[in-house]
Amino acid sequence: MGESTIILLVAVIAALGAGFFIGLLVSKRKTDTQEKQLKDREAALKQQETTVQAKADIIIKDAKSKAESIKKERIYEAKEKFLKLKSEFEEESNRKKNILITNENKLKQRETRLNEQAEKLRGQENKLKEKAEGLETQLEVTRKKQSELEKVHQQKVAILEKVSGLSADEAKQQLIKSLEDEANTQATALIKNIIEEAKLTATKDAKKVVLDTIQRTATEHAIENCVSVFNIESDDVKGKVIGREGRNIRALEASTGVEIIVDDTPEAIIISGFDPVRREIARLSLHRLVIDGRIHPARIEEVVAKTTKNIEEEIIETGERTVIDLGIHGLHPELIKMIGRMRFRSSYGQNLLQHSREVSNLCATMASELGINPKLAKRAGLLHDIGKVWPEEPELPHALLGMKLTEKYGEHPDVCNAVGAHHDEIEMTAIISPIIQSCDAISGSRPGARREIVDSYIQRLKDLESLGLEFDGVSKCYAIQAGRELRVIVDADNVTDDQAGNLSFEISRKIEKDMQYPGQVKVTVIREMRSVSFAK
Repeated sequence: MGESTIILLVAVIAALGAGFFIGLLVSKRKTDTQEKQLKDREAALKQQETTVQAKADIIIKDAKSKAESIKKERIYEAKEKFLKLKSEFEEESNRKKNILITNENKLKQRETRLNEQAEKLRGQENKLKEKAEGLETQLEVTRKKQSELEKVHQQKVAILEKVSGLSADEAKQQLIKSLEDEANTQATALIKNIIEEAKLTATKDAKKVVLDTIQRTATEHAIENCVSVFNIESDDVKGKVIGREGRNIRALEASTGVEIIVDDTPEAIIISGFDPVRREIARLSLHRLVIDGRIHPARIEEVVAKTTKNIEEEIIETGERTVIDLGIHGLHPELIKMIGRMRFRSSYGQNLLQHSREVSNLCATMASELGINPKLAKRAGLLHDIGKVWPEEPELPHALLGMKLTEKYGEHPDVCNAVGAHHDEIEMTAIISPIIQSCDAISGSRPGARREIVDSYIQRLKDLESLGLEFDGVSKCYAIQAGRELRVIVDADNVTDDQAGNLSFEISRKIEKDMQYPGQVKVTVIREMRSVSFAK
């Protein structure tokens, strides 16, 4: 190995030693620095701990002072509440004590009164015992006298049987028969007197109520039939309505369900049909077609469909306007729609809607006069003929059908009964039911209200005369004054004056029971006595 190599090795070793030494110095400095930093951090932490401890002491001190003050306040409040409760308890105790004292005094007074009453009852009981003993004595005496009277009565009956030649039972039967005949005559006379007296008192008030009701209600004269007249400007329109080979008129009749009569009537086309709604649809459709000028089957169907829709809307509007005018609220929409359909229906020539409105106002007025709920009566009066406009038309009287409809749509039970009973199909259970029946009769029987069919009118007169002829002693009967009076002529030989009076009463009751008629029927029994002799 050469010297250069050795020198190089020594230099390397020296360099390594110096580096190692330098590394030791650097690491020592780093360690000293870290120790210093740790000591500084430790000192800072100790200082922070001291500060936190001081703050904690302050907070604890404040909390203790606040807790002490709160404690004192709660103690003070508790003392106040205790004193208040104590005073209230003492007041309540004193009040209850006073009540107990008062009740005790009342009980003592009641006990004193009861003792006095008990003494009185004892005295009365002693008196009653004395009277009972006296009555027993009198009863024994009465029994003895009764037995003696029975013996005397039997002796007298035996003597009378010998004298009259009749047994006691036979005499009794004759006496009973004579008394029965006399009692029947007197009973009939008494019934007539009672009815007359009742008429003098009740009829006066009833007439006043009915007259006031009628006078306060506006009425109309309404006559309708089964045809409507559509007026046209010239007869040239008739050809357009008929159309080529009658296509237009056939399409119109098929769409509306009515009969269109185009004849020689000047400037008029007749629309015939039993359904007023269909007649109105046909009339309005014709009006629109004539104004438009385009009349052919397709156009006819279109116009009829639009008119039908408009009529349905008008029906609903009419029903709503009616219930608003009458001040009736809460009706089911279906009932309102049926009320609107009443405008296109008639009964005996009387418009059904006007009749129902009239009955409604009459019912409200009469109910007010009698002190009954007028709103309920008005509601029942409006709905009483609702069964006449039910489109399905089942085989039921309109009164019973109307009752079912009102029950279905949630009306008051009194309203349902009034609707169902206004023609006596069911029993009247509501107080407003006779009012509805009376007002319906008033509206239907007033002059100009209804048109009576001639056949039914003549049949009613015949039935009235036949009913009078059914009674014994009647020779002739005449229905006069349009059926408002029945003249009955009896045989003078078979009917006495008293029997004539009874006969008029019985015939009037029979008419009330068996016949239906507007207003009242006067029954006049005529008995004529003739004495005839001949001079020879």
